[in-house]
Amino acid sequence: MTTPPPPGLIDAHHHLWDLDRRPQAWLDDPDLTSIRRTFTPDDLRATATREVAGRRLHGTVVVQCIPDVPETADLLALAAQDPLIDAVVGWADLRSPAIGDELDRLLAGPGGGHLRSLRHLVQGESDPHWLQRPDVERGLAALGDRGLGYDVLVRSHQLDQAIRLAERFPELPQVLDHAGKPDIAGGELGDWEGRLRQLAGHPQVVCKVSGLITEADHDTWTTADLRPVWDVLLSAFGADRLMFGSDWPVANLAGGWNRWAATVDELLDGCSAEETSAILAGTATTFYRLART
Repeated sequence: MTTPPPPGLIDAHHHLWDLDRRPQAWLDDPDLTSIRRTFTPDDLRATATREVAGRRLHGTVVVQCIPDVPETADLLALAAQDPLIDAVVGWADLRSPAIGDELDRLLAGPGGGHLRSLRHLVQGESDPHWLQRPDVERGLAALGDRGLGYDVLVRSHQLDQAIRLAERFPELPQVLDHAGKPDIAGGELGDWEGRLRQLAGHPQVVCKVSGLITEADHDTWTTADLRPVWDVLLSAFGADRLMFGSDWPVANLAGGWNRWAATVDELLDGCSAEETSAILAGTATTFYRLART
């Protein structure tokens, strides 16, 4: 009897954009010239060929790029058409008094059943208490009322906001994107580790192992540079609260999808089959309520 292949790999964090349909002003940065083009699901299929622990890409979670409801509507409609995309992390203005109505429109629109979470680029906000603004907290409550989660995008020095969010919303499912952006290139991980461990003390919070290679030196990073962060994440959250994400095509700035996948394959050495399964598919499936395993 042949042994069936292991379950597939879930990429819990990638992006897509069509520059002819919707411009992405952030790509005007001269350092981003190499990714200043349209990226489609077929591009991801053609790119993501590397197996991780014997698993090939099976499904994905696509994540918003710009603070624009029409972009979210586009991603939801695309998810309804393309079987690779299992879920969407969108954007809506959490500060708006009409946030509940906006969420209801998105959920009722084409592909609305794929909406699982919202994200705001808090990393770009100068207010050190943005996530604690009363209007933002009202919006976060509206997410919870609709069974949605929240993707937390903060830099290392903003993790205190994520901790306060977790304290104030113990029932809201939260996932920390890109492990809170530790300063891998600079090697300053002490403050990040302390705050991350405090955040991990809140059981409703999980974490994406994503975006690490772009926080390292884009040209010279090695697996050894990433291992201290990996070890902290595994110790703080445990495998059943970590999920694999590529951050493709942004990852192309520092090696690309396949190199990141090969690195995760190496980092997983020593993990049990159950731990590997959780990181590569199980945690994402649970958090984003994906239909397949």
